[in-house]
Parts: sequence; C-alpha cells; structure tokens
Amino acid sequence: MRRFRNFTGNDDTSSEINISPLIDVVFILLIFFIVTTVFIEETGVDVNKPRAASAENLEKQAILLAVTASGQVYQGGRSVGIDGVRSVVAAMLESDAATPVIIQGDASANHGTIVKVIDAAKLAGAKSVSLATTK
Repeated sequence: MRRFRNFTGNDDTSSEINISPLIDVVFILLIFFIVTTVFIEETGVDVNKPRAASAENLEKQAILLAVTASGQVYQGGRSVGIDGVRSVVAAMLESDAATPVIIQGDASANHGTIVKVIDAAKLAGAKSVSLATTK
C-alpha cells in the first residue's frame, strides 16, 4: 500500500512566522536612536576662527551665522548676505526670543562686515550676540 503526501497546501500542519514582535522591536530601536541623537546646527561653511584666551562655551541652542574671509554671510549652509541677516534672525527668534546669536567670523574677515552683521542681529531683536573663537 502506497501513501502519497498531499502538496496542495491544505493540510493542517502548515506553520506561519509571526513578525509582529520583530516589527515592534525595530520601531522601539528607531525611536530610541531618534531621541538620543544630538542635533547640532552648523553654518555650512568652514571658517578659520580667531583665537581668544577668554573663550567660553555656550550650553544653549543658538542661531549660528558665519562670515567668510570674502565677506559672505551664511546661515544653515545657505548664503543670506548682510541684508538678509535681520530677517533670518527675526524669523528664528519668533519661537524663543532669548536664543543667543553666535557669529563665526573668519580671522581674516573684514571688521566692518562683522560689525554690520552684529548690528543687523541686534536690530532683529537679538538679546545676546557673541563672536565664536577658539581657545
């Protein structure tokens, strides 16, 4: 007597793999990595900052502006120019008026350009304007 196996898939011994716990673990890991990631805002331009012995670290989030040696002003990787500083800073201060403005001026940047950027940031409503240096 011969026995034949039924390969139609209708037998009761078929098994399934439940991937719901795997998906839950992946989402929990994703949330963990998103929450623990440190978000650092950069100006998007390399600036050769001058040295200062009295340099201090700021712990808060800040609005970063970069002034290059050629006199261009950048914020968040895009060129805003001296005329655009006031509107950019004012827009960013709407959420938190106490946010400091930090200007990363190149060591060989024109002093007059940096003063114009400081003035535009103050006119936009910035309470604190600082210059970034290296120790």
